[in-house]
Amino acid sequence: MPNKPPDEGNTVAQQTNNRSQALKPALESMTLLVAAVIVHDKATNRVVLLQRSENAKFAQGMWDLPVGKSEPGEPITETAVRELYEETGLTVKPESLEVAHVIHGAWGVEAPNGFLTVVFAAHEWTGEPQNREPRKHAHVRWVDANAIPENFVVTTSSALHHYLGGGSEVSLDGWQ
Repeated sequence: MPNKPPDEGNTVAQQTNNRSQALKPALESMTLLVAAVIVHDKATNRVVLLQRSENAKFAQGMWDLPVGKSEPGEPITETAVRELYEETGLTVKPESLEVAHVIHGAWGVEAPNGFLTVVFAAHEWTGEPQNREPRKHAHVRWVDANAIPENFVVTTSSALHHYLGGGSEVSLDGWQ
């Protein structure tokens, strides 16, 4: 049996059991957590994209990945699964998601203190893409990966092109 300080196990248990006594959140430094999903059909080299409607909060008329904000206490993989389904009707399992890219933005819509977008790739899904949020999106469809529209949200376009180019990377937006 390994030697460990007598209080080590108790300290961890105390920290875990005393969540109500945790430090108050540093709200002025909070970063918005976002998930995006690249649904990639490798057999046909297509990806699912959506085009934002003229009524969208931002990037009206521009193409984008399925993307959305995390709910408080929600694991980022669950955010990805939920947002993908809400926007496209496609279902993926959280455990089948692969991290494809990370975007760290200095600021963004509804995120004056910055945002962190974890971009996942999904190669297994059920369903066919459909526009489940017609007030927010004009179109949801498969697009050939070699013909990505130019009128695309800059941050997610960069992430998509990095992914399609074969690498998992980090993008910084607005920090310089």
